[in-house]
Amino acid sequence: MQFLRLLLLILVAKPLARILTSADLCGREHLPTQGPAIVVANHNSHVDTFLLLTIFPARTLRHVRPAAAADYFLANPAIGWFSRNIIGIVPVERNKVDRRADVLGPAKAALEQGDIVVVFPEGTRGDASNELGPLKSGVARLAEAFPEAPVVPVWIAGAGRVLPKGRVAPVPLNCSIGVGPAFRWSGERQAFMETMRLALDDLRQAAPPLRWQD
Repeated sequence: MQFLRLLLLILVAKPLARILTSADLCGREHLPTQGPAIVVANHNSHVDTFLLLTIFPARTLRHVRPAAAADYFLANPAIGWFSRNIIGIVPVERNKVDRRADVLGPAKAALEQGDIVVVFPEGTRGDASNELGPLKSGVARLAEAFPEAPVVPVWIAGAGRVLPKGRVAPVPLNCSIGVGPAFRWSGERQAFMETMRLALDDLRQAAPPLRWQD
């Protein structure tokens, strides 16, 4: 199944991303090449996950695991199979009834086995306004559990235009992806959250103008 996943991501997803978004990538050198590592990115569209999977080199791709809402991506058997086996999601149970259960358990297990976990700390898709929404503290809990894991910030601009929330068909429009230097667990949640917000906002402000206008 790993071979099929790599085949589809390399031969289908990457060329399609180039055609659909012609995404400009800055800061490629900051991408983690091995885990455990945490990638944090803003979230305006399902295209975000698609783009993030296409910027990693083939040798690293099999270790890249996007965290995704189980109630959305596993609700349908066919979509669930594709999400688990091709996208490689780490399911997050947002609506867990048992409050004693750790909703971040699968993400922690992925980090434990040396994967690169992609997290959208806003928790849900925003709009196409290019603004950063409120950040949830789940990333801080992951970083606290794996203090040596680098946390790599990524800013994606334009994906909300390609596939806005509520739409099902993407529109070919340029995107840009900025990757910033890694930071690590600071020892205190509030300070860590502030560092993450500043890192993402710095990338937002440094993003180049989008080349294709809608």
